Amino acid sequence: MPKEDEIIQKELSRLNFHLPKSRKSLKTLLEEDEPKVQLRDGQFHFFKKDELKYLSTLLDSNEYKSLYLPIILEITPTWHGYFRVRGKTAVKVIEKILGTYDLLEEKSEVVLPRYFIPEIRKKLPTTTTYAFIVE
Repeated sequence: MPKEDEIIQKELSRLNFHLPKSRKSLKTLLEEDEPKVQLRDGQFHFFKKDELKYLSTLLDSNEYKSLYLPIILEITPTWHGYFRVRGKTAVKVIEKILGTYDLLEEKSEVVLPRYFIPEIRKKLPTTTTYAFIVE
């Protein structure tokens, strides 16, 4: 009989089937005719070119290669109403969209209230996604 942790991990794996097998940099996606990544379930996720161009306006050109897409919004039940974004460039993008970016404060991770998710997803519908995690 499977242990409780194994069952939870299996269910999380099913919930996260929509995540990409691997992510691509903004630089790479801007160069593609049909920007896309393959998902864990074998399908493809396509990015809107306008959205990629919008992201490029938020960053210096030397940062394009360090922003991997889609940006993952991590959600876990233990954070009661919060989500996390990891990666210095991803955090910069999210904070610029929310108007909270501080040039003097470089962060590699940020935890934000979930009520920001609709605002982020409205501006970045194809370049963000959710991941459900347990810590």
